[in-house]
Amino acid sequence: MSLRARVVASAAAVLALFILLTSLALERAFRETAESSREERLLAQIFLLMAAAEAENDGLVFPEALAEARFSLPASGLYARVFDTADRLIWESDSAIGTPEPGPMALVPGERRLEFRTDSNGQDYLVEGFGVSWATGAVPRNYVFLVAEDTVAFDEEVGRFRASLAVWLGAMAALMLTALVLILAWGLAPLRRVSAEVAAIESGQQDKILGRYPTEISTLTDNLNGLLAHAQARQMRLDNALGDLAHSLKTPLAVMRGAVGDAGSGQDTRALMEEQLGRMDNIVAHQLHRARTGAAPASILAPPVPIGRVAERLLASLEKVYRDKGVEVTLAVPQELQINGVEGDLMEMLGNLLDNAFKWCRRRVHLIATHEKRMLVLAIEDDGPGIRPQDAQRLLARGARADEAVPGHGIGLAVAREICEAYGGRLVVEASVLGGARICLKLPT
Repeated sequence: MSLRARVVASAAAVLALFILLTSLALERAFRETAESSREERLLAQIFLLMAAAEAENDGLVFPEALAEARFSLPASGLYARVFDTADRLIWESDSAIGTPEPGPMALVPGERRLEFRTDSNGQDYLVEGFGVSWATGAVPRNYVFLVAEDTVAFDEEVGRFRASLAVWLGAMAALMLTALVLILAWGLAPLRRVSAEVAAIESGQQDKILGRYPTEISTLTDNLNGLLAHAQARQMRLDNALGDLAHSLKTPLAVMRGAVGDAGSGQDTRALMEEQLGRMDNIVAHQLHRARTGAAPASILAPPVPIGRVAERLLASLEKVYRDKGVEVTLAVPQELQINGVEGDLMEMLGNLLDNAFKWCRRRVHLIATHEKRMLVLAIEDDGPGIRPQDAQRLLARGARADEAVPGHGIGLAVAREICEAYGGRLVVEASVLGGARICLKLPT
């Protein structure tokens, strides 16, 4: 069952039990009140009979016409009798002739009692008795005045109350259930919105839960958003790693293709291919590590990596790939210059930027390393067409390319920027004095 159905069913059961118990309690209270009212009325009739009675030698004498007219009507529903202490009938009203009630009741003077009685015909009566000591003569005489009323009118009154009570309590129950359903609809609305947002996420219409929710639900939605963000970041990291891997293997593959087609010594070709295969193996291991852990910032505990040595290896490979262009390379990196970090990350940054420089240059490429205000600046310049200032930010995004006609993947600058930022640095695109682009990696030292 749904939460709504469970709450409605539970509330309906509790409400039904409450209505039942309430109706029983109210009916009992009404019955007791009605009984008390009738007892007072019957006692008042006894007092009227006592006031009308006159003592004679033979006993009590009552007038023909009493104050209560029903005493003179047969089967009127109101009956009266007077007994002595020996339960002998002293007097009875005309209405009591032929009726079994009220029968004798043992009472001492001053005692009163109310009883429910049922005759042999199944008729119920409410009987009020009162003991009296009559002291008008020489010798006091004790009597018991009894007045009985059948319960037909009493039962009708209780029945009308019960019917009215059922109508009003039923209406209240229906109103309360309706209010409960409306309150549940309002209270569960955030859950329905969350469900709709989750469905939208599953269908790809949105990538996270956007709505604002009550405190009890916001914890859940925040955790869901955290899980979604983690999953999206992991997926993006894996996607980026695959793209980076493909891009990183491009240069070694180009070198190997050139070596295979080279007419030079077979021994030299073998050595070159082994070198490039080793580099490809290192690239694969490095990219898989990044896919699992993400780009890690530089650490003071990481072993220092000589920048000049890495740059020379990259330039040697690129000169073979682009040997037909006859690129003039200027390398101005002091041999003692080092950086604390992962060698694979440095090769990724420099390799991508140098590959772009070789691809777009006309004849010249410069790689210059300097220190500026406690920052290590690695600048790669070329004499190619350059990058327009309005295109600089766009080209730093993955997949963005300056010229769709030129082969490439459009992720080289993005990879270099991501790694540089992971190390706490930044990548800057400027104009080169050579006429082309000047890409600067500014890393903290």
